[in-house]
Amino acid sequence: MSTGKSLRIALAATVSSMLAATTLLVSSPATADELPQIGIESPGGSKLVAVTETGSQKLDLLVYSASMNKNIPLSVLLPKDRSAPRPTLYLLNGAGGGEDAANWEARTDVDGFFANKNVNVVTPNSGAFSYYTDWQKDDPELGRNKWSTFLGNELPPIINQALGTSGLNSIAGISSSATSVLNLAIEHPGLYKSVGSYSGCASTSSKLGQFYIQITVGARGRGDVENMWGPVNGPGWAANDPIINAEKLRGLTLYISNATGLPGQYETLDRADGDVAQLADQVILGGGIEAATGICTALLYDRLNTLKIPATYDFPPAGTHSWGYWEDQLHKSWPTLAAPIGA
Repeated sequence: MSTGKSLRIALAATVSSMLAATTLLVSSPATADELPQIGIESPGGSKLVAVTETGSQKLDLLVYSASMNKNIPLSVLLPKDRSAPRPTLYLLNGAGGGEDAANWEARTDVDGFFANKNVNVVTPNSGAFSYYTDWQKDDPELGRNKWSTFLGNELPPIINQALGTSGLNSIAGISSSATSVLNLAIEHPGLYKSVGSYSGCASTSSKLGQFYIQITVGARGRGDVENMWGPVNGPGWAANDPIINAEKLRGLTLYISNATGLPGQYETLDRADGDVAQLADQVILGGGIEAATGICTALLYDRLNTLKIPATYDFPPAGTHSWGYWEDQLHKSWPTLAAPIGA
Protein backbone atom coordinates (compact mmCIF):
# COMPACT_ATOMS: atom_id res chain seq x y z
CA MET A 1 0.00 0.00 0.00
CA SER A 2 1.34 3.41 -0.94
CA THR A 3 2.21 5.97 1.68
CA GLY A 4 -0.42 8.35 0.24
CA LYS A 5 -3.16 5.75 0.44
CA SER A 6 -2.19 4.81 4.01
CA LEU A 7 -2.31 8.49 4.98
CA ARG A 8 -5.77 8.88 3.44
CA ILE A 9 -7.05 5.83 5.35
CA ALA A 10 -5.60 7.14 8.60
CA LEU A 11 -7.11 10.58 8.02
CA ALA A 12 -10.51 9.03 7.23
CA ALA A 13 -10.38 7.01 10.43
CA THR A 14 -9.47 10.12 12.42
CA VAL A 15 -12.33 12.14 10.87
CA SER A 16 -14.79 9.31 11.60
CA SER A 17 -13.67 9.23 15.22
CA MET A 18 -14.03 13.01 15.51
CA LEU A 19 -17.52 12.90 13.99
CA ALA A 20 -18.54 10.14 16.38
CA ALA A 21 -17.22 12.12 19.33
CA THR A 22 -19.03 15.24 18.12
CA THR A 23 -22.26 13.29 17.79
CA LEU A 24 -21.82 11.96 21.31
CA LEU A 25 -21.26 15.49 22.66
CA VAL A 26 -24.32 16.88 20.87
CA SER A 27 -26.63 14.12 22.10
CA SER A 28 -25.49 14.16 25.71
CA PRO A 29 -27.24 17.20 27.30
CA ALA A 30 -29.50 16.46 30.30
CA THR A 31 -32.82 15.03 29.26
CA ALA A 32 -36.24 16.08 30.50
CA ASP A 33 -36.39 12.95 32.67
CA GLU A 34 -33.31 13.87 34.69
CA LEU A 35 -33.72 15.50 38.09
CA PRO A 36 -33.10 19.23 38.55
CA GLN A 37 -29.62 20.11 39.69
CA ILE A 38 -29.14 20.98 43.35
CA GLY A 39 -27.53 24.38 43.88
CA ILE A 40 -29.56 26.43 41.38
CA GLU A 41 -29.74 29.94 42.85
CA SER A 42 -31.77 33.09 42.48
CA PRO A 43 -30.50 36.64 43.13
CA GLY A 44 -30.13 37.22 46.86
CA GLY A 45 -28.90 33.77 47.79
CA SER A 46 -31.99 31.56 47.76
CA LYS A 47 -31.25 28.15 46.25
CA LEU A 48 -32.45 24.64 45.52
CA VAL A 49 -31.04 22.39 48.23
CA ALA A 50 -32.75 19.02 47.70
CA VAL A 51 -34.71 17.11 45.05
CA THR A 52 -36.60 13.85 45.59
CA GLU A 53 -38.46 11.97 42.88
CA THR A 54 -41.74 10.70 44.37
CA GLY A 55 -43.43 9.47 41.19
CA SER A 56 -43.13 9.43 37.42
CA GLN A 57 -44.46 13.00 37.27
CA LYS A 58 -43.85 14.10 40.85
CA LEU A 59 -41.00 15.74 42.73
CA ASP A 60 -40.46 17.07 46.23
CA LEU A 61 -38.19 20.11 46.32
CA LEU A 62 -36.51 21.86 49.22
CA VAL A 63 -35.67 25.50 48.51
CA TYR A 64 -33.73 27.70 50.90
CA SER A 65 -35.33 31.13 51.33
CA ALA A 66 -32.76 33.81 52.06
CA SER A 67 -35.41 36.27 53.25
CA MET A 68 -36.82 33.81 55.83
CA ASN A 69 -33.53 31.96 56.47
CA LYS A 70 -35.16 28.54 56.27
CA ASN A 71 -35.84 25.70 53.87
CA ILE A 72 -39.25 25.58 52.22
CA PRO A 73 -40.68 22.20 51.10
CA LEU A 74 -42.60 22.18 47.82
CA SER A 75 -44.52 19.56 45.86
CA VAL A 76 -44.18 19.59 42.08
CA LEU A 77 -46.37 17.91 39.47
CA LEU A 78 -44.54 17.68 36.17
CA PRO A 79 -46.04 18.08 32.68
CA LYS A 80 -47.10 15.04 30.70
CA ASP A 81 -44.78 16.04 27.85
CA ARG A 82 -41.48 17.59 28.93
CA SER A 83 -39.94 17.79 25.47
CA ALA A 84 -40.57 21.56 25.37
CA PRO A 85 -40.63 24.36 27.97
CA ARG A 86 -43.96 24.41 29.82
CA PRO A 87 -45.71 27.05 31.96
CA THR A 88 -46.19 26.91 35.72
CA LEU A 89 -49.22 27.01 37.99
CA TYR A 90 -48.45 28.02 41.57
CA LEU A 91 -51.22 26.33 43.59
CA LEU A 92 -51.51 27.51 47.20
CA ASN A 93 -53.03 25.58 50.08
CA GLY A 94 -55.31 27.29 52.59
CA ALA A 95 -54.70 28.51 56.14
CA GLY A 96 -52.73 25.41 57.16
CA GLY A 97 -50.18 26.01 54.42
CA GLY A 98 -50.05 22.33 53.52
CA GLU A 99 -48.48 21.56 56.89
CA ASP A 100 -51.57 19.59 57.90
CA ALA A 101 -53.79 17.05 56.15
CA ALA A 102 -56.00 19.77 54.67
CA ASN A 103 -54.08 20.20 51.42
CA TRP A 104 -54.62 19.86 47.69
CA GLU A 105 -52.85 16.54 47.34
CA ALA A 106 -54.55 14.82 50.27
CA ARG A 107 -58.06 16.14 49.72
CA THR A 108 -58.52 16.40 45.94
CA ASP A 109 -57.74 14.64 42.68
CA VAL A 110 -55.08 17.20 41.79
CA ASP A 111 -52.50 14.53 40.84
CA GLY A 112 -54.80 12.77 38.41
CA PHE A 113 -56.32 15.97 37.07
CA PHE A 114 -52.96 17.37 35.96
CA ALA A 115 -51.40 14.05 34.89
CA ASN A 116 -52.35 14.57 31.23
CA LYS A 117 -51.72 18.32 31.13
CA ASN A 118 -48.64 20.20 30.00
CA VAL A 119 -48.02 22.43 32.99
CA ASN A 120 -45.76 22.41 36.03
CA VAL A 121 -47.78 22.62 39.26
CA VAL A 122 -45.83 23.96 42.25
CA THR A 123 -47.32 23.91 45.76
CA PRO A 124 -45.54 25.17 48.89
CA ASN A 125 -46.03 22.92 51.92
CA SER A 126 -45.25 25.59 54.48
CA GLY A 127 -46.59 28.98 55.53
CA ALA A 128 -49.39 28.10 57.94
CA PHE A 129 -51.49 31.10 58.99
CA SER A 130 -49.13 33.49 57.20
CA TYR A 131 -51.52 34.72 54.47
CA TYR A 132 -48.50 34.21 52.20
CA THR A 133 -47.59 37.85 52.70
CA ASP A 134 -44.54 39.76 53.95
CA TRP A 135 -45.04 40.40 57.65
CA GLN A 136 -43.79 43.68 59.08
CA LYS A 137 -42.36 41.99 62.18
CA ASP A 138 -41.24 38.54 63.23
CA ASP A 139 -43.90 36.79 65.31
CA PRO A 140 -43.16 34.88 68.54
CA GLU A 141 -45.49 32.07 67.44
CA LEU A 142 -45.30 32.08 63.63
CA GLY A 143 -41.72 33.26 63.16
CA ARG A 144 -40.44 35.20 60.17
CA ASN A 145 -42.81 35.39 57.22
CA LYS A 146 -41.61 36.94 53.98
CA TRP A 147 -43.80 34.95 51.64
CA SER A 148 -44.41 37.62 49.04
CA THR A 149 -40.64 37.99 48.68
CA PHE A 150 -40.20 34.22 48.46
CA LEU A 151 -43.06 33.46 46.06
CA GLY A 152 -42.62 36.59 43.97
CA ASN A 153 -38.84 37.04 43.80
CA GLU A 154 -36.84 34.14 45.19
CA LEU A 155 -38.69 31.05 43.97
CA PRO A 156 -39.69 31.72 40.32
CA PRO A 157 -36.12 32.00 38.91
CA ILE A 158 -35.21 28.72 40.62
CA ILE A 159 -38.32 26.95 39.32
CA ASN A 160 -37.80 28.33 35.82
CA GLN A 161 -34.24 27.01 35.64
CA ALA A 162 -34.78 23.77 37.54
CA LEU A 163 -37.80 22.71 35.49
CA GLY A 164 -36.91 24.40 32.22
CA THR A 165 -40.19 26.32 32.17
CA SER A 166 -41.56 28.72 29.56
CA GLY A 167 -41.55 31.52 32.14
CA LEU A 168 -45.33 31.97 31.92
CA ASN A 169 -47.14 31.65 35.25
CA SER A 170 -50.58 31.33 36.79
CA ILE A 171 -51.49 31.29 40.49
CA ALA A 172 -54.53 29.98 42.36
CA GLY A 173 -55.58 29.52 45.98
CA ILE A 174 -58.43 28.72 48.34
CA SER A 175 -59.89 30.43 51.42
CA SER A 176 -57.26 32.72 53.01
CA SER A 177 -54.92 32.01 50.09
CA ALA A 178 -57.65 33.12 47.70
CA THR A 179 -56.92 36.55 49.15
CA SER A 180 -53.17 35.97 48.97
CA VAL A 181 -53.14 35.18 45.24
CA LEU A 182 -54.80 38.51 44.45
CA ASN A 183 -52.29 40.39 46.57
CA LEU A 184 -49.35 38.50 45.07
CA ALA A 185 -50.53 39.41 41.57
CA ILE A 186 -50.83 43.05 42.62
CA GLU A 187 -47.42 43.12 44.31
CA HIS A 188 -45.57 41.40 41.44
CA PRO A 189 -46.92 42.90 38.22
CA GLY A 190 -46.09 40.83 35.16
CA LEU A 191 -45.24 37.66 37.08
CA TYR A 192 -48.63 36.00 36.57
CA LYS A 193 -50.90 35.94 33.55
CA SER A 194 -53.94 34.47 35.32
CA VAL A 195 -55.29 34.21 38.86
CA GLY A 196 -57.80 31.78 40.39
CA SER A 197 -59.41 32.88 43.66
CA TYR A 198 -61.76 30.34 45.30
CA SER A 199 -63.81 31.31 48.41
CA GLY A 200 -61.65 34.17 49.63
CA CYS A 201 -62.25 37.44 51.46
CA ALA A 202 -60.57 40.17 49.44
CA SER A 203 -61.94 42.92 51.65
CA THR A 204 -59.12 42.72 54.19
CA SER A 205 -59.44 46.25 55.60
CA SER A 206 -63.20 45.99 56.27
CA LYS A 207 -64.58 44.94 59.65
CA LEU A 208 -65.62 41.59 58.20
CA GLY A 209 -62.22 41.02 56.57
CA GLN A 210 -60.37 41.97 59.74
CA PHE A 211 -62.55 39.64 61.78
CA TYR A 212 -61.84 36.80 59.35
CA ILE A 213 -58.09 37.41 59.62
CA GLN A 214 -58.28 37.61 63.41
CA ILE A 215 -59.96 34.19 63.44
CA THR A 216 -57.47 32.66 61.00
CA VAL A 217 -54.18 34.17 62.16
CA GLY A 218 -54.99 35.00 65.77
CA ALA A 219 -57.37 32.32 67.04
CA ARG A 220 -56.20 29.41 64.89
CA GLY A 221 -52.55 30.30 64.34
CA ARG A 222 -52.02 32.06 67.70
CA GLY A 223 -50.18 34.82 65.87
CA ASP A 224 -50.37 38.56 66.43
CA VAL A 225 -52.12 40.10 63.42
CA GLU A 226 -50.42 43.45 64.07
CA ASN A 227 -47.09 41.78 63.35
CA MET A 228 -48.45 41.02 59.90
CA TRP A 229 -49.68 44.36 58.54
CA GLY A 230 -49.29 46.69 61.51
CA PRO A 231 -52.04 48.21 63.66
CA VAL A 232 -55.56 47.18 62.69
CA ASN A 233 -57.13 49.93 60.55
CA GLY A 234 -53.63 51.21 59.80
CA PRO A 235 -52.18 51.81 56.31
CA GLY A 236 -50.75 48.28 56.07
CA TRP A 237 -54.21 46.77 55.99
CA ALA A 238 -55.41 49.06 53.22
CA ALA A 239 -52.20 48.37 51.26
CA ASN A 240 -53.05 44.66 51.34
CA ASP A 241 -56.73 45.00 50.42
CA PRO A 242 -57.27 43.70 46.86
CA ILE A 243 -60.56 45.56 46.59
CA ILE A 244 -58.95 48.92 47.36
CA ASN A 245 -56.09 48.07 44.99
CA ALA A 246 -58.23 46.37 42.35
CA GLU A 247 -57.06 48.69 39.57
CA LYS A 248 -53.73 46.84 39.69
CA LEU A 249 -55.51 43.64 38.66
CA ARG A 250 -56.30 45.12 35.26
CA GLY A 251 -54.89 43.08 32.39
CA LEU A 252 -54.89 39.80 34.30
CA THR A 253 -57.15 36.89 33.47
CA LEU A 254 -59.24 36.48 36.63
CA TYR A 255 -61.41 33.57 37.79
CA ILE A 256 -63.34 34.22 41.00
CA SER A 257 -65.73 31.80 42.71
CA ASN A 258 -67.74 31.55 45.91
CA ALA A 259 -70.74 29.46 46.92
CA THR A 260 -73.56 30.50 49.25
CA GLY A 261 -72.79 28.34 52.28
CA LEU A 262 -75.99 26.34 51.91
CA PRO A 263 -75.55 22.54 52.07
CA GLY A 264 -74.88 21.01 48.68
CA GLN A 265 -73.91 17.75 47.02
CA TYR A 266 -70.87 17.13 49.24
CA GLU A 267 -72.67 17.47 52.56
CA THR A 268 -73.27 13.74 52.98
CA LEU A 269 -72.23 11.11 55.49
CA ASP A 270 -70.34 9.28 52.75
CA ARG A 271 -68.16 12.34 52.13
CA ALA A 272 -67.64 12.67 55.88
CA ASP A 273 -66.58 9.01 56.18
CA GLY A 274 -69.69 8.34 58.25
CA ASP A 275 -68.60 10.87 60.89
CA VAL A 276 -71.68 12.82 62.01
CA ALA A 277 -69.58 15.39 63.89
CA GLN A 278 -67.45 16.02 60.82
CA LEU A 279 -70.53 16.46 58.68
CA ALA A 280 -72.07 18.85 61.20
CA ASP A 281 -68.84 20.86 61.25
CA GLN A 282 -68.84 21.08 57.45
CA VAL A 283 -72.48 22.17 57.36
CA ILE A 284 -72.43 24.65 60.26
CA LEU A 285 -68.88 26.02 60.34
CA GLY A 286 -68.10 25.50 56.66
CA GLY A 287 -71.44 26.94 55.69
CA GLY A 288 -70.96 30.01 57.86
CA ILE A 289 -67.46 30.70 56.57
CA GLU A 290 -68.53 30.33 52.94
CA ALA A 291 -71.45 32.71 53.49
CA ALA A 292 -69.06 35.25 55.02
CA THR A 293 -66.52 35.01 52.20
CA GLY A 294 -69.46 35.35 49.83
CA ILE A 295 -70.11 38.85 51.19
CA CYS A 296 -66.46 39.77 50.54
CA THR A 297 -66.61 38.26 47.05
CA ALA A 298 -69.74 40.27 46.23
CA LEU A 299 -67.81 43.43 47.16
CA LEU A 300 -64.95 42.37 44.87
CA TYR A 301 -67.44 41.67 42.08
CA ASP A 302 -68.96 45.15 42.44
CA ARG A 303 -65.54 46.83 42.53
CA LEU A 304 -64.25 45.06 39.42
CA ASN A 305 -67.46 45.85 37.55
CA THR A 306 -67.25 49.52 38.57
CA LEU A 307 -63.69 49.65 37.23
CA LYS A 308 -64.75 47.69 34.12
CA ILE A 309 -62.13 45.03 34.83
CA PRO A 310 -63.31 41.76 33.26
CA ALA A 311 -63.33 38.49 35.19
CA THR A 312 -64.90 35.06 34.97
CA TYR A 313 -67.20 34.36 37.93
CA ASP A 314 -68.85 31.23 39.28
CA PHE A 315 -71.32 31.57 42.15
CA PRO A 316 -72.98 28.17 42.77
CA PRO A 317 -76.32 28.29 44.61
CA ALA A 318 -75.14 25.75 47.19
CA GLY A 319 -71.81 24.72 48.67
CA THR A 320 -69.79 25.07 51.85
CA HIS A 321 -66.19 26.05 52.61
CA SER A 322 -64.82 22.60 51.83
CA TRP A 323 -62.62 20.60 49.48
CA GLY A 324 -65.20 18.96 47.24
CA TYR A 325 -66.28 22.36 45.96
CA TRP A 326 -62.72 23.61 45.57
CA GLU A 327 -61.84 20.56 43.52
CA ASP A 328 -64.80 21.40 41.29
CA GLN A 329 -63.64 24.99 40.98
CA LEU A 330 -60.12 23.96 40.03
CA HIS A 331 -61.60 21.85 37.23
CA LYS A 332 -63.98 24.60 36.10
CA SER A 333 -61.38 27.34 36.21
CA TRP A 334 -58.55 25.49 34.49
CA PRO A 335 -59.48 26.38 30.89
CA THR A 336 -59.63 30.05 31.92
CA LEU A 337 -56.32 29.93 33.80
CA ALA A 338 -54.57 27.82 31.17
CA ALA A 339 -55.35 29.89 28.08
CA PRO A 340 -53.08 32.91 28.72
CA ILE A 341 -50.10 30.73 29.73
CA GLY A 342 -50.39 28.33 26.82
CA ALA A 343 -51.06 25.23 28.91
